[in-house]
Amino acid sequence: MATTPLDRTRVARTALKLLNETGLDGLTLRAIAKELDVKAPALYWHFKDKQALLDEMATEMMRRMTEDLAADAEAAPDADWRTALAASMRGLRRHLLMYRDGAKVYSGTHFTDTSYAEPMEAHLRMLTGGGFTPGGAARAWATAYSYTIGYVIEEQAMGPDPAKEAGGYDLEARAERLAAYPLAAAAGQEMFRDYDAGFEKGLTAIVAGIAATMR
Repeated sequence: MATTPLDRTRVARTALKLLNETGLDGLTLRAIAKELDVKAPALYWHFKDKQALLDEMATEMMRRMTEDLAADAEAAPDADWRTALAASMRGLRRHLLMYRDGAKVYSGTHFTDTSYAEPMEAHLRMLTGGGFTPGGAARAWATAYSYTIGYVIEEQAMGPDPAKEAGGYDLEARAERLAAYPLAAAAGQEMFRDYDAGFEKGLTAIVAGIAATMR
């Protein structure tokens, strides 16, 4: 049996490790308990259900992200708000992609501590310093954040499976199904190929839209 004390952080880190092997659908408390060499009921002392575990996993992802992205922010302290906002969204996407189904785990969860507060305060301060009202800054951040989360959810669902290094949307089959709808068929090449380029195009539009309507 395990000799290292079991706590929420250790369980969450183990769950994130298994996530890359099983995906979100295959991640169970039983599998996590087996990896930790404990009985499954032991986990219920720390998490009442899987959602509570997902909340802790998302919080651990946030802690790691905050530590990593702080160095990027320090390297460019005087960046224009557009540059800083875009860099933050790229960093968020990069971290979500480190985990299989990472965006699904992260989306809709409730952080279990206030580790998110300091970076959020810094982002909002950056925007208000760039001419946004506090409300406008909050809406601008939420808009870019929602775009990034949603993009990565679709990217991870439709792109190649990182565990198998294969798969992804069969665009030829899609085009055949949509042969009567040529514009919709051709759109697949733009929507489901080169996710890096697609993200950048969308992010540019989001930042430009924020500048035009929220500032």
